[in-house]
Amino acid sequence: MAGNISSAAAPITSSLSKLQALNGLFAIYKKQGPTSADVLNALKEALLKEAGVQNPNPRKRKKQSLKMGHGGTLDSAASGVLVVGIGNGTKMLSTMLAGSKKYVAVGELGKATDTLDATGSVILEKDYEHITRLDLEDKLKAFTGDIMQVPPLYSALKKDGQRLSVLLKKGHKVEAKPARPVTVYNLTLQEFKPPHFTLDIECGGGFYVRSLVDDLGKALSSCAHVKELIRTKQGQFTLEEHALHEEQWTLERILFSLQPCSESEQALDCTKPPEADTLGTHSEIKMKT
Repeated sequence: MAGNISSAAAPITSSLSKLQALNGLFAIYKKQGPTSADVLNALKEALLKEAGVQNPNPRKRKKQSLKMGHGGTLDSAASGVLVVGIGNGTKMLSTMLAGSKKYVAVGELGKATDTLDATGSVILEKDYEHITRLDLEDKLKAFTGDIMQVPPLYSALKKDGQRLSVLLKKGHKVEAKPARPVTVYNLTLQEFKPPHFTLDIECGGGFYVRSLVDDLGKALSSCAHVKELIRTKQGQFTLEEHALHEEQWTLERILFSLQPCSESEQALDCTKPPEADTLGTHSEIKMKT
């Protein structure tokens, strides 16, 4: 009987060992609705269950048997590429994802919301019928290149250790963060069907699409908010070629997709934390967008 128990446990131990031995980066698809942290926890739970771990709780870090983090937080209402680091790959998130990111954003003219997207409450309505496609394309020029941008109040940025969005939901008064330099490599108007318009955006780190659309509405003597946001590329990972959908969250598919760490990258000393505004707890890198 003991022999039967041992042989049954062996595949489980083997699967978990393979999972824990992974080191590198891969990309998954984040759907609209859950937070980036929720999606990461769902991924962990799926992998641990496949490895035979009974009742895995990915939220309890002290008992964590799998080291994993995500780079580049997506808003809950946004979808698209979410890059995941596993094992020593968590140390690669901040350096390997410092490159450009691409988005497709659908904006809505004539309405501003407190969150700058469709999840918030409408706080202002203005006429937009005077705006033409040429007007919009002309204004985009002012938002291309190296620009200054004020981050949204509802964001992952922190004050006294708490996210601004959490403080606002608790009823606390929050002051806007100062404008910061950001880079927009490319900004084009894909479609214009008032009140909606679609933008293709390529930008650097720290950039907020919601702030762009809000500022654009103001520049057009109206107002606007983000109706839909999709991240199509982050670092070397693209939505079409690399992002694993939920049904593909298996050890086999991740092994096939994994961008492994080099020996030098695995030996990185990551004990010195980056600035508090750009790094979450543990290995969850927050590259604001």
